Amino acid sequence: MRLLDRGVEIKTPDQIDAMRKAGLVVGRTLELLRGHVRAGITTGELDALAEDSIRSAGATPSFLGYHGFPGSICASVNDEVVHGIPGDRVLTDGDVISIDCGAIVEGWHGDAAITVPVGAVPDDVTELMRVTEEAMWRGIAAAHLGGRVTDISHAVERYVRGQGGYGILEDYTGHGIGSAMHQPPNVPNYGRPGKGPRLVEGLALAVEPMVTLGTKEVSVLEDDWTVVTDDGRWAAHFEHTFTLTPTGTWVLTAIDGGEHQLTALGVPFGGR
Repeated sequence: MRLLDRGVEIKTPDQIDAMRKAGLVVGRTLELLRGHVRAGITTGELDALAEDSIRSAGATPSFLGYHGFPGSICASVNDEVVHGIPGDRVLTDGDVISIDCGAIVEGWHGDAAITVPVGAVPDDVTELMRVTEEAMWRGIAAAHLGGRVTDISHAVERYVRGQGGYGILEDYTGHGIGSAMHQPPNVPNYGRPGKGPRLVEGLALAVEPMVTLGTKEVSVLEDDWTVVTDDGRWAAHFEHTFTLTPTGTWVLTAIDGGEHQLTALGVPFGGR
């Protein structure tokens, strides 16, 4: 591992392989939780399932205790955008829940998020989820060796803006990731291309669009964690951790390494 200017961490291939192990723990845990989302389950029950899944894989939950956070996942429901604290809230038909999850293996982190409907949801909410997830993939697809961080940002924003009048959070961003969960550089979900640190082999980034049906303006609840939209309209959040290799792009938190989605976007797959 070495550090570039502004504290950007560059990993060795072996360290990236350790991040892949952590990423697979996260990816498999999120798929487990997706299968358990239903009306009647509490966010705390989902959290317990996540912690068991992570620890059973020999990993440690990244979120639990992070700056005092009390859960192994962030569980954000409806107008809660991110950082929702899991607890007694019972999911009901028509809700959506954004689940953010992190794991540590051998000191290296993986971080990803999904938004899942609870039963049938309105068409505009289904479309919001589709747009947010596709924007994440478009952002990842825009990354290439020699490019710049805001190439990702621009691709995310361009896709979202082209789909309608959605709000894109500006105060919360993607980030570098590696020996810590949050590292430089920030990866905004908006902006002009060609700015920020150069994309090089060994850099790992978490790309995570947070998109709303209405305003981009948000507030933090009295619990000092949960971020909600100011207009009460609903939000979606998707995230993956990825890196660039000499042969292409490798999504460390996707079960297939991102091969299916990247190939569909015409991007070389760089997994090992």
